[in-house]
Amino acid sequence: NKWHYICLLVDLFNREIIGYSCGKFKDAALVYQAFASVKGDLRQIQLFHTDRGSEFRNLTIDEVISTFKIKRSLSMKGCPYDNAVAEATFKLIKAEFVKNRKFESLSQLKQELGTYVKWFNEARIHSTLGYLSPLAYKEKALKKSV
Repeated sequence: NKWHYICLLVDLFNREIIGYSCGKFKDAALVYQAFASVKGDLRQIQLFHTDRGSEFRNLTIDEVISTFKIKRSLSMKGCPYDNAVAEATFKLIKAEFVKNRKFESLSQLKQELGTYVKWFNEARIHSTLGYLSPLAYKEKALKKSV
């Protein structure tokens, strides 16, 4: 009977969820935890695009992105199209993962979110990716570039 928040870091190249977190508060710590969950080298992230929420524009996140030399991009005020891929991903999460569900604890939410993200990246197909999963799309693109 409590609200909890989910933060996702989505790779625009293949719509892969590369980092995620969940917690009681929609704040910088939630975003920081999502960055900390990224399995790859944060220096490979070239651009961090967000809306203008205070959870993204603060000293903690400024330090993360400057440490790893990530450029910041902010949506224009009142322009939802800037965040279209992220918003589409959030819509999927709400429809496929959250809708009509109650999680007994934050621990359960974290565990099940991890399982969902794994499925989303490895098995869920996307029409914009030629009906491939995000990881299959990336693998195919890497083979082409060799």
